[in-house]
Amino acid sequence: MAKDPQTPLDDELSRHDEDDAQTPEGEQAAEVQEAEECLAEGELESLIDDEGDTVNTEGESDNPEAEMLAAQVEELEQNLADARDQSLRTAAEAQNIRRRAEQESEKARKFALEKFVKELLPVVDSLEKALEAMGEEATEAHREGVSMTLKMQRDVLEKFGVESVDPHGEPFDPQVHEAMTMVPNPDMEPNTVMDVIQKGYLLNGRLVRPAMVVVSKKAD
Repeated sequence: MAKDPQTPLDDELSRHDEDDAQTPEGEQAAEVQEAEECLAEGELESLIDDEGDTVNTEGESDNPEAEMLAAQVEELEQNLADARDQSLRTAAEAQNIRRRAEQESEKARKFALEKFVKELLPVVDSLEKALEAMGEEATEAHREGVSMTLKMQRDVLEKFGVESVDPHGEPFDPQVHEAMTMVPNPDMEPNTVMDVIQKGYLLNGRLVRPAMVVVSKKAD
């Protein structure tokens, strides 16, 4: 496109701008404008540099490999803690099982003769009653024979942890005594064993047979 021809007015304005630029005021205005342009360019470059630094910094801190390694370490530590806890639980459970087995074994050893003792006690009762029932007509040899047999039986029972319960004159204990009857007795405290009908027996502290007793009560 052809440039429009300048009119005399345009020429006059152009000469006037050139004259103004050559004046001190025009030169000062040009310097101010140039300084502003330089300042604007400097700020823009500074801003660009700051943004570039920020991007670089973020790029340096954002390390996927480091984050992955940290996650793996954390997972391994958790697995190790879980394995240690499981090991402790297994060891404690094994110890409890071993302790229970030892207790059961000890209990079985202590009370393995319980049934045999129950079967043997009537023999002891018979020997005791026979010795008590012997009158004047019984010979000394006969009496001594029964007494020695009874003693041997008692010694054998005691050797294997059997002890008799003969609570005559003691307070009544329902844990080891069986009251057959209650009789008023002003001379004894209530709930006192007056008479023992049949002795009781313990095997290593466990009741095998309760003592059959007569218990006193308050006189009417």
